[in-house]
Amino acid sequence: MNNNTESPYKGKTGLIRLWNAFGYSRAGLTAAYRHEDAFRQEVWLALVLIPLALFLPASGIGKALMIASVLIVIIVELLNSAIEATVDRVSLEDHTLSARAKDIGSAAVFISLVNVVAVWALVLFF
Repeated sequence: MNNNTESPYKGKTGLIRLWNAFGYSRAGLTAAYRHEDAFRQEVWLALVLIPLALFLPASGIGKALMIASVLIVIIVELLNSAIEATVDRVSLEDHTLSARAKDIGSAAVFISLVNVVAVWALVLFF
């Protein structure tokens, strides 16, 4: 019997937990791609930039930094989309705190995009 009252899924362990986690991650990526325009754009950007990073004249560490900076954008966009969905789930009413949460999430995405430009410029030109 599962004594954990948090969630019926928390008691899963081993391969079952890994399989379930893979399914949830796949569902999340699919939902983000289907419902979030910015996520779709950033995925397409990643599909161009990641292979490009592999072919550009940079060290292995440089290439890793370039690819990581692009993947960080994807990660931050997923978190921002989750925040926005949660805020909208709670209430669609205009509220200062809702706007603040969404704006802060958007700022995080913006900073991650600035990071891509900075990393790529530093690796390729300095």
